[in-house]
Amino acid sequence: MRSSFTMGRSQPVSVPLLFLPLLLCSSSLSYGFVSAAGTADGSEEWGYVQVRPKAHLFWWLYRSPRRVDTGSSPWPTLLWLQGGPGGSGVGIGNFQEIGPLDTDLRHRNSTWLQKADLLFVDNPVGTGYSFVEDESLFVKTDWEAATDLTTLLKKLYDEDESRQTSPLFIVAESYGGKFAVTAGLSILKAIEAGELKLKLGGSQPCSGKQLDFAGRFCGKCSLLSSTSGRDNSDAKAMICSSCSSPGGLCFKIMAEKIRQEIKKGEYGNATNSWGELEEFISSSSNDVDFYNFLLDSASDPISLAAVEVPRRLSMKIYPTYLSSKASSMSTDISSLMNGAIKDKLKIIPKTVSWGGQADLVFEALADDFMKPRINEVDELLSLGINVTIYNGQVDLICATKGTESWIQKLKWEGLKTFNNMDRKPLYCDTEGMAVTKGFLKSYHNFHFYWILGAGHFVPVDQPCVSLEMIAAITQSPAVSS
Repeated sequence: MRSSFTMGRSQPVSVPLLFLPLLLCSSSLSYGFVSAAGTADGSEEWGYVQVRPKAHLFWWLYRSPRRVDTGSSPWPTLLWLQGGPGGSGVGIGNFQEIGPLDTDLRHRNSTWLQKADLLFVDNPVGTGYSFVEDESLFVKTDWEAATDLTTLLKKLYDEDESRQTSPLFIVAESYGGKFAVTAGLSILKAIEAGELKLKLGGSQPCSGKQLDFAGRFCGKCSLLSSTSGRDNSDAKAMICSSCSSPGGLCFKIMAEKIRQEIKKGEYGNATNSWGELEEFISSSSNDVDFYNFLLDSASDPISLAAVEVPRRLSMKIYPTYLSSKASSMSTDISSLMNGAIKDKLKIIPKTVSWGGQADLVFEALADDFMKPRINEVDELLSLGINVTIYNGQVDLICATKGTESWIQKLKWEGLKTFNNMDRKPLYCDTEGMAVTKGFLKSYHNFHFYWILGAGHFVPVDQPCVSLEMIAAITQSPAVSS
């Protein structure tokens, strides 16, 4: 798989282009605001869907200027699900990773709009511009989040036939991997019941962070040990029986405690213990960057700034820390979303602040956070859905070693054959040279991408191979209609 895609210099976007005239629709929502709007040329649409009384999900759809519809190969739509939980796809995924503009409102040459239409949803309720009017309405499980998301899709697709011909591919990052598999099954159920007029093209749950925590912890610790990221002589570092490799080193005391809590169904306690373990990893590694283990507080100015806050970076400040890591632009993502973008959209209630309920979203999901979703991946595979896993080589929070470990727990009938297959190298042309950027292994409807030189933000760290991956995935035939 080779590409001649060339990265060019970003160009500024004029203000008139950003603030195109809007088409506003009246609202039937209980909160009393406009529910939908869009640009006059139809290239962008956004709005709210009340998925439950007083619970509102925000969405933003971009139509690709390269869209080409044919009967045999309909143009795809990618639904991007951010992680956290509490990270905003409308903000982070859009302006920091794959959308048409970056945080300085300059054109992104590597936007995924080159390959598909893009649908960003601030999922679950309380994330980004989404909000609840009553704090008791935050979702408490991945399945509740999936139900809300399916309700939103029913509104968008059943009322607009033009969208129904475009197969939907679910793409996720980080904890969004858990959302992707439950959402995929919820959407399939609605399609089969005749409640949703949609073609589901596949599910792409990233590295599937937190699909299986027992293997994850060992993956992180042994990874740091093998790269000299932590001291093997630490008294708490011992051989861990649940590791994916016989010699993998772990923090036995903490990891075993978490494993036992998960085994007993004490998921809330396991979530708290997970936070303690990540604090311990940080303290024993000089504050390793969980999103790129080659960086730490001494080499990364973002990590230096983060030292002033509690160590539970991935648990408490994912939305802000993650967005900062994804961009070197001068504009702060929160200032952008609560300033220029909020002004552009016009329909965001004055009382709603982008990201204002993010912490509460995480807290509400604390008892579900550590539940594995391997069985759901197995179910998607058995139903014939294309499932793609992608993993950044230097990502720690979604470590490749841990991903490989939980994959081996699948009951999928094709696993043995998949394991015996060779990986194929992936290339992108860099200044006239074909450079290896990753590897791919595929068997039937299961695909695994190893992305070299990438951390947590694969589309940012390796934009060329990311575009190639999306092109390959969306060319696969839709398996459900």
